[in-house]
Amino acid sequence: MRLHIALDDDLVEELDRRAGKRQRSAFISELIRRGLQDEQRWEDIESALASIPYGGHEWDDDPAQWVRSQRQLDTRRSG
Repeated sequence: MRLHIALDDDLVEELDRRAGKRQRSAFISELIRRGLQDEQRWEDIESALASIPYGGHEWDDDPAQWVRSQRQLDTRRSG
């Protein structure tokens, strides 16, 4: 799909320096793709905030001990 956007001359010069005149669209597409993925990750993070209730967990009393016990359950670990 074609899209018309307006960019400042200095921005286009920097774009051409980094991507080349014949690679503008691919470069811009990749940057937009990455930006949209970042936005989605932040939405996912923000939606997960406070999803684990505060308190009432098996690790509350001694988190370090809980971590050690979880590691011991992992048969791929040695020691």
